[in-house]
Amino acid sequence: MDIAMTGSGGLIGKALVSALQARGDRILSLTRSADRARTDNDAVFWSPHDGEIDTAGLDGIDAVIHLAGEPIAEKRWTDAQKRELLSSRTDGTTLISKTLAGLARPPQTLLSASAIGYYGDTGQNLVDESSPPGTDFLADICVAWEAATGAAEDAGIRTAHLRTGIVQSTRGGALAKQLLPFKLGLGGKVLPGTQWISWITIDDEVGAILHALDTPEVSGPVNLVAPNPVTNADYASTLGKVLHRPTFIIPLFGPKLLFGSELAESLLKTSQRVGDGVLSATGYKFTHTNLVDALRSIIDAGG
Repeated sequence: MDIAMTGSGGLIGKALVSALQARGDRILSLTRSADRARTDNDAVFWSPHDGEIDTAGLDGIDAVIHLAGEPIAEKRWTDAQKRELLSSRTDGTTLISKTLAGLARPPQTLLSASAIGYYGDTGQNLVDESSPPGTDFLADICVAWEAATGAAEDAGIRTAHLRTGIVQSTRGGALAKQLLPFKLGLGGKVLPGTQWISWITIDDEVGAILHALDTPEVSGPVNLVAPNPVTNADYASTLGKVLHRPTFIIPLFGPKLLFGSELAESLLKTSQRVGDGVLSATGYKFTHTNLVDALRSIIDAGG
């Protein structure tokens, strides 16, 4: 297939591009660099901030995978940064959605990134794709993010919202940031420790996206999470066990000083117990369902 992709340089994007190319698909990377778009036959120019996109470069493609968005945890959540987190998702998604809807030869499929942040704090309750949204900042972002695909859906383009959990990889994301303190014996649970973590390995993240791409019945929200979420305490003890290091209780004041209270509590104290309903119902076979085996495989392979 000919597949246009945003966010191809990110953690998930890089792994996904490799997998798609390995099976013979052609990737057209949407780039903000006008120079690259002029010189690279596999690049298409777009500028979400300015509302510009090379419409001709997208006409006739088979699918679009839209992963771009400002990283959630890279900066403190000032008012300006919160506006950027929202606009980087909604502006780009709206631009792509409206552009695809207006093409003479639109793609059959749009896979658009979202996150399990959609559900807010679920406490001890297990939620699925039919559950309502939460009421916090990240939930509001996800609701607006998903709504921005409306034009594509109205045009009859099969659209799936990829509600991704906590991706496990040594090359980026939450696990990569935790490895050094845990290797030094300074890692541990964040109280109360009963908050749930819904995780997925980078291999299954890629595999689930390919499944969504290839499976016509996958549309609407789809949770990209492994079948067995764990508590914060279990995650910390498991990572310590895999690394052969002790674990402790981590006070929240350090992350609050570093990231600010709202961001730190959203990342570390929010409980999200999320089920993999659509993936399992449509026949996806996970590579990793057990956290111990998953972490051992990832860390040993450096993946």
